[in-house]
Amino acid sequence: MSAPATSVIWFDFGGVLSPPLEELYDAYETKTGITPEQLQGAMKEVAAELDLPTLAPVELGTMSEPEWGAALARVLEDRHPGIDLGRARLTSFGEQWFSGIEANQSMICAFRYAQANGFRAGVLSNNVLEWEPHWMRIIAPLGPVDLLIDSCKVGVRKPDPKIFELAADRAGVRAEECLLIDDLEENCAAAAATGWRTVHFRNNHQALTDLQRLTGLPSIY
Repeated sequence: MSAPATSVIWFDFGGVLSPPLEELYDAYETKTGITPEQLQGAMKEVAAELDLPTLAPVELGTMSEPEWGAALARVLEDRHPGIDLGRARLTSFGEQWFSGIEANQSMICAFRYAQANGFRAGVLSNNVLEWEPHWMRIIAPLGPVDLLIDSCKVGVRKPDPKIFELAADRAGVRAEECLLIDDLEENCAAAAATGWRTVHFRNNHQALTDLQRLTGLPSIY
């Protein structure tokens, strides 16, 4: 018996519906003077203190944004004596992080195109409760979203298999009917292990080509 056809296409936010994460880190450096290496190092140390992956403290709601931002400031000052944090608003990190950021228009169009061709389209994101007004502004051009799974609200994050099981259950479909588009290979691997189809996003053209091949969507080029 052949596997059921894809009926729900899930889009990651960061790095798929938004610009690549490298661009976001570079933009943050322009705003604050904090380099990607410095910021990522601090994020990892704060998380390691709780024995969690890098952004898990805020993506699971273990720490509030102000608590997390204060911890980042402490670690940055400890690791980089004399660092200038005067331009950084770490306790309201999301507002500054997303300021000036616009959506990946190619993937916004793909989302709406999938809906127009009979698929349900959802957003499956690791995100932070306090960041919701900022990232929802970015994806507003999507229009109506059929399904939304946000790690901070469901208490589990990618790549934990439980989030994919929960998403399929919320959609009312079998795992084999779900497809994930995500820029992180570990998330794709975890989704595939639960029975999902996946597209590992590396660039717009590649992702759209793979999506068309896996779903039978008419070409959007």
